[in-house]
Amino acid sequence: MLRIMIAVDGSALSLDAVHHALDLVRRGGLQATLVLGHVQEEASLLELATQGADAVAQASIRAGTHLLQDAVALVQAAGVSYETELGLGPVAATLVDMVERCGCDALIVGARGLGGLRGAFLGSVSQQLVHLSPVPVTVVKHAEPQEAEDAGAAEGAAPL
Repeated sequence: MLRIMIAVDGSALSLDAVHHALDLVRRGGLQATLVLGHVQEEASLLELATQGADAVAQASIRAGTHLLQDAVALVQAAGVSYETELGLGPVAATLVDMVERCGCDALIVGARGLGGLRGAFLGSVSQQLVHLSPVPVTVVKHAEPQEAEDAGAAEGAAPL
């Protein structure tokens, strides 16, 4: 059975990636276990010094678990097999490590869709993952409200 990592950060963009994976499973008949992965960036030296490593680690686990909740709810409601993984470190590199450690066959991520100079200047986790990942990466672009309305209207339109 395939194992597909989905990068989840609690945003609507990452939930787009979850919806895409669920569509593949439901409509495409794909047999897969979804691995919902979340990465917390490492704490600053100030946080470690003032709160202690154990307190910071526990806070990271709580925050990561909270940010996975909506994705977990979607997957559970769909009745699809899943696991969760939490990582700590630089987002793209840590996700790649998680993909390898979990034996995933593919990676799905959401994207803002920044293009051109702005996207190149800012860089993006999705672009980094495309370059670093040892497995195929699907980048799911977030539909703008007008695009979503047009797609819905096209699906319901009568054939010509």
